[in-house]
Amino acid sequence: RPGSNRRLGVASAPVAANAPWPPPVPTRRRLLALSALAALGTLAGPAAASDCLRPLAPELAGHDLVLSAFAGLNPADLWDAHAHLIGTGAGGSGAYVHPSTQSWLAPIERLRRRVLAVAACVDDVPEEEIDRRYVERLRLLLAALPPGFKLLLYAFDFAVDDDGAERPERSTFHTPNEYAAAVAQQFPQHFEWVASVHPYRADALARLDAAARRGARAVKWLPSAMNIDPASPRCDGFYGRLKQLDLPLVIHCGEEMAAPGARQDAFNNPLRVRRPLEHGVRVVVAHAASLGRARDLDAAGRGGDGPHVTAFSLFERLLREPRYEGLLYGDLSAVFQRNRTLEVQQALIVRSEWHPRLLHGSDYPLPGLGLVYSLDRYVDAGMIDARDAQFLDRLRPQHPLLFEFVLKRTLSVGGRRLSDAVFHTRPFFTRSRG
Repeated sequence: RPGSNRRLGVASAPVAANAPWPPPVPTRRRLLALSALAALGTLAGPAAASDCLRPLAPELAGHDLVLSAFAGLNPADLWDAHAHLIGTGAGGSGAYVHPSTQSWLAPIERLRRRVLAVAACVDDVPEEEIDRRYVERLRLLLAALPPGFKLLLYAFDFAVDDDGAERPERSTFHTPNEYAAAVAQQFPQHFEWVASVHPYRADALARLDAAARRGARAVKWLPSAMNIDPASPRCDGFYGRLKQLDLPLVIHCGEEMAAPGARQDAFNNPLRVRRPLEHGVRVVVAHAASLGRARDLDAAGRGGDGPHVTAFSLFERLLREPRYEGLLYGDLSAVFQRNRTLEVQQALIVRSEWHPRLLHGSDYPLPGLGLVYSLDRYVDAGMIDARDAQFLDRLRPQHPLLFEFVLKRTLSVGGRRLSDAVFHTRPFFTRSRG
């Protein structure tokens, strides 16, 4: 069946037309999710909605910790490599959000939408204004940063079934390539964009070519949500075209919490990115596979029954393979949130040989969620000074992008920090086109 890969011992389960959506969640997980989302909602965005479009206070912008964070960096090379462009489509953008996010029958999805809206500062505007306000908020945040600092705005394709049919009813949200390209072209001083093209579509190569012509800097997949098996031979033609275009492929690996979509969780296994790497595609493993567990396919028998290990350990295994030097990278979006272990976070800081292969990304709008960060744990671990933590706690609700950037620049382990190379991301995305 298309989408299967027996060599790796994993076959995709078809997206059934009659399956319930959202998929049922076990009662205990449902209660935990509701509790966590409710807590996030209480500590999400700025102290007041009116703060969303307020310029950054001079005493924050000129603080010594902020100034030192930019020391030694070239602002023109500071591209945030992972930011989401989301909307409802009510303003004509073509964006889409699954109807369950407004249904009381799906409380987790409804609350998820509410929390993200507060974090993005769009909870206080009419539905038809959300898309415009989201972009306006981003432009305001970027205006407070040194000229040249840009965001890569991510498009996000629909889930597509194994027969190539688009499945909005199995998609958490959708951001069209056309919308992301239009925003980037309207505000080139602030934005670049990343396309999202499902490889199972009959016109996938035509869509990919069109995105490249409009200046896409990369292509983004979230395999579990979109129903994409990166290890499937059916993707080979797509990989060949990516190689020709020299476009990187950003693939989410590890556990996914924000966009359940098709729920093909096995497809987020880092070992499944070997196939595009073998085709010579530059692959960016989103979030450095820093969350969750995955089956060790290298140890699996014919039945695919290898042990479950941390997804990060599998990403680390790939980094050690010499043939992937110059091809395999990871972005640091969401990596320093509280649901990642200190061991993973400290390893990424200490292993300086990895730094040329790591890319700064914020995963905006998630930095607007106060509770996803725990500065106290970094103080207790000796990774940050208590006074710096207090300042960052003041900065986050006013400027979540700057907070996330300064946090990464400030954290240290035994005097070692993330190197400048991690933040100079523009050369990676402009290698062939300038």
